[in-house]
Amino acid sequence: MSDAYLTIKKPSEGIYKEKGSKFIAFAYPILSEEDFKEHLQQLKKDYHDARHHCYAFKLGLTENEFRYSDDGEPNNSAGKPIYGQILSNNLTNVGIVVVRYFGGTKLGVGGLITAYKEAAADAINNAKIIEKTVNNYYQVFFDYTIMSEVMNFIKQQDLNVTNQLFENSCLIEFNIRTSEAGNIIEQFEEIDGVSIKFMRTI
Repeated sequence: MSDAYLTIKKPSEGIYKEKGSKFIAFAYPILSEEDFKEHLQQLKKDYHDARHHCYAFKLGLTENEFRYSDDGEPNNSAGKPIYGQILSNNLTNVGIVVVRYFGGTKLGVGGLITAYKEAAADAINNAKIIEKTVNNYYQVFFDYTIMSEVMNFIKQQDLNVTNQLFENSCLIEFNIRTSEAGNIIEQFEEIDGVSIKFMRTI
């Protein structure tokens, strides 16, 4: 299984208009469902006068970490077409919300499917798509006396440090591409006095 995936670099927007209705799409890079919910709640505040806030998101590299919602639109006329755009662009760790302002004319299920699909597609087209790797995150604990040895190893292996705390006993958090982790962690643990704790895979 590949440990690389496509996602978007930063939030983007798209729009689709049909018969007075306006569909504004917002795409976000996300790492968890909580991430996505924060964006959704913010949009509901910012666009509280909109009739619908339909969405879809996908996480991880499996086919089962996703969700979509029609938020009151006819069944499968909104969330599913938005999700379809995420899939057809091979994206993951992405959430898209489409905010709808009703223009007074009903579009019918077919019209809605087209509108939500096109709005989501526009947001993706306006995003910068990047490749990222799945990484393992670790904490390493060690005594101040072996600091230079630990830092040299980190530099040699080009590990991505995300947090560090240097006192009498030190802590460094870092991440590394999942496919390379086993070998490097083995080498790291050969340094006397180092204790490594696995945190999570993202």
